[in-house]
Amino acid sequence: MANIEDKVQKLLEPIIENLGYELYDVEYSKEGKNYFLRIFIDNEKGIDLNDCEKVNNSITDILDEENYIKEQYFLEVSSPGIERILRKDKHLKDNIGNQINVKLFKKDENSKKEYSGELEDFNDIEIIIKQEENQIKIERKNISQIKTIYEW
Repeated sequence: MANIEDKVQKLLEPIIENLGYELYDVEYSKEGKNYFLRIFIDNEKGIDLNDCEKVNNSITDILDEENYIKEQYFLEVSSPGIERILRKDKHLKDNIGNQINVKLFKKDENSKKEYSGELEDFNDIEIIIKQEENQIKIERKNISQIKTIYEW
């Protein structure tokens, strides 16, 4: 499914940028028996329903013409939200120094399945977070989800 996400990203990125938005992420997933193509957009002012509608109307026909997705699917256009999922290196780079939450597929050698702390650095193999004075290295292959933490 990542291949579809990459194709859709390359197809839609210039269109969405011309509309004045950033294409934050593309997610294609199956939930139950339904498929969903989620397009996450952003800009400096934030995203509202009118922005989502504008992008949706601009990309629907293009997606139908390219026909990358053979199955019937639901198209959703939305903001990535305040607490954003970080799936790409660009997302991690943009959030160095920010508080994040890291969930693992299974408990690690410390019997923990979740960590929170300041994102210090990352590479292809691991991410490094800081908790108080401790530096924690987490292998990326063990991570199920990384997202930002918004302090309310």
